[in-house]
Amino acid sequence: MPISNSNINIKTVRSDHENITKPHILVFPYPAQGHMLSLLDLTHQLALRNIFITILITPKNLQTISPLLSTHPTNITTLILPLPNHPSIPQGIENVKDLPISAFKNMMVALGGLYDPVFKWFCNHSNPPVAIISDFFLGWTHRLACELGIRRYTFSPSGAFAISVIYSLWKYERKRVNLEDDNEVIKFSKIPNSPEYPWWQVSVVYRSYEEGDEESEFIKEGFLGDIASWGLVINSFSELERVYFEYLKEELGHDRVFAVGPLLPPEVKTSNRGGPTSGDVLSWLDTCGDTIVVYVCFGSQLVLNNEQMEVVAVGLEKSGVRFVWSVKEPTVGHVASDYGRVPVGFEERVAGRGVVVRGWAPQVAILSHDSVGAFLTHCGWNSIMEAVSAEVLMLTWPMSADQFSNATLLQELKVGIKVCEGANTVPDSDELAELFRKSVSQETRLERERAKELGKAAKEAVGERGSSVCELHRLVENLKH
Repeated sequence: MPISNSNINIKTVRSDHENITKPHILVFPYPAQGHMLSLLDLTHQLALRNIFITILITPKNLQTISPLLSTHPTNITTLILPLPNHPSIPQGIENVKDLPISAFKNMMVALGGLYDPVFKWFCNHSNPPVAIISDFFLGWTHRLACELGIRRYTFSPSGAFAISVIYSLWKYERKRVNLEDDNEVIKFSKIPNSPEYPWWQVSVVYRSYEEGDEESEFIKEGFLGDIASWGLVINSFSELERVYFEYLKEELGHDRVFAVGPLLPPEVKTSNRGGPTSGDVLSWLDTCGDTIVVYVCFGSQLVLNNEQMEVVAVGLEKSGVRFVWSVKEPTVGHVASDYGRVPVGFEERVAGRGVVVRGWAPQVAILSHDSVGAFLTHCGWNSIMEAVSAEVLMLTWPMSADQFSNATLLQELKVGIKVCEGANTVPDSDELAELFRKSVSQETRLERERAKELGKAAKEAVGERGSSVCELHRLVENLKH
């Protein structure tokens, strides 16, 4: 069970123009940037469609949703609740970007302590929500919704293929026979195309499950709650993963599976989603030719060790390509001296043909720039949605979580070229340099043409009468009735 926190003070920030005639829903994001951003983009779309929304947020994450509140002052309000205490999470930390990846599990359990405060808030509300839309890491909200007599919709920040694998793990309890063999292959024969992965590539949350352990059982109950929820909303689009959407509908036994992506900010080319826009890098891209720049970024959470940093730097230098490299600073759990160090002299040697961005980079705007033709990525789903929408070929280096299944999908769709796999893997610098060079050359013409086709399909999906727009309409009608 989650850590108890029955003495939490509830703070609700209300709009002065709350309209009780509109359907009211509670949106609850998981506090990790890769999870929050796409659910907030969905919240924006629902607010545009005359849904009244309360967003459940912790105090330190309030700034993240400020632009959304400013855009929808009458349709969106907030329920601000402090993060309940957990022995493995330092006081004052409310976002997993400040924690190692291993803390995801602890944060899931800690957030379960909000069950009672949310229940009390609901019971005291003059116009309580008719539904909850919450992240798939918050599966306990299904039990809460059942107790309140309302519907719960699971929001998946991952794609249909990845969620199919995740659901299969928890529903069918996939196990390895040899407990000492991390390379033992786990097969998913019921899923289309019968994917299979070595044990070490299976979800770390699932691999860390211990039968009988209180926190493990709480997390298992949450994922089974996801499967049992009224509906499933996915940040993807039918044309990209049609076969997996159909599989999920069959597996769940209903058609309330909504393909509403790609969920992106309204102004893609100038988007500062996730942080302030850096005009310098965009101005530099303006000086480059079309589709000749390689963008290198490993998401908001992952940090390369110094050996990996050295290999990426050497690969970029040897390749001769133009590039933008987003370098993340070490977070809690990393020894700062061992991670994220750009080799001495590298920037001077590549001056004029490459830019190193430290900290946050305006990724949506960078990928959407005409000069960017390829993307070395960890295969996080937001990054994939952004790259697909921008018609950019991807070089895949999955490291954890759903990234291995995401990389499989990209290669299946022929818009991804494998670099390597694993958080501790160090690729060969010569091979990496050759991949950088090929990725923006005519040697990958077919893959880049395929990326353009998928990008056009993505734009059509979110365009007028597109498949995802129709799915959003279907979701809104489902919420209303």
